[in-house]
Amino acid sequence: MRRSTRFLAVALPAALATAPVALAGADPASGGPEQATPLSSQLSSALPGRIAAPPSLVARVEPGATVALRARPNGRVVIRAGDTTEFGSPQRFGVIRDRGRWLGVTTPALPNGTLGWVDRRSATVHVERTRWSIHADVSSRSVVLRRAGRPVKRLRVAVGRPGSPTPTGRFAVTDKLSGGSYGSYYGCCILAISATQPNTPPGWTGGNRMAIHGTSDPSTVGAAASAGCLRAADGDLAFLMNRVPVGTPVVIRR
Repeated sequence: MRRSTRFLAVALPAALATAPVALAGADPASGGPEQATPLSSQLSSALPGRIAAPPSLVARVEPGATVALRARPNGRVVIRAGDTTEFGSPQRFGVIRDRGRWLGVTTPALPNGTLGWVDRRSATVHVERTRWSIHADVSSRSVVLRRAGRPVKRLRVAVGRPGSPTPTGRFAVTDKLSGGSYGSYYGCCILAISATQPNTPPGWTGGNRMAIHGTSDPSTVGAAASAGCLRAADGDLAFLMNRVPVGTPVVIRR
């Protein structure tokens, strides 16, 4: 438990040193005036059952390279990101906005709802595509995995408890991790996402990075029981882990 707390609370590498780090779902004890472009967290009130969804874009940083994330298209550089995440995974940013040459990406190094802009013509970036997406509904405490817009699997999840609600918005999977490497309370596996928890409980020491992960207490699934993360049964998490790639879009609505 102590080992996992230290790891999840470490600072980001120097390129992302100003970003908060952590997973908020399990309790370890049981530049200048220009701002990055904000993204509204208001989402559609419905998740359609069958739609012709185009592939989502994923911006991968080439091995050994760094990439500049800007406050707005052609704006000032706010972050320089390396080719791996703080957890050691290959760096793949989920693309939220596509403006031709410029891609607005989500990253935990910036506040929820704020995009960094990447030049897709940069030699350090390779643009990939995925048809997978994850849609979470906090009110119904459910997650739907979709492929090309079509539901593949629906699962029940625990959500943030009162005072530490699950943040809503558009994010992406940043890492696929073994839960056992961080503590039994994460269950089998962890899908870390680009969201952070701005409302950690008083005295919280587990950090503020958000994730969809398993649990050592299946009785909490379907309840408002976490510090913000989405918890699911291990079998459901294993299903997601085997299918969704890093960079998969994650939409969370209230």
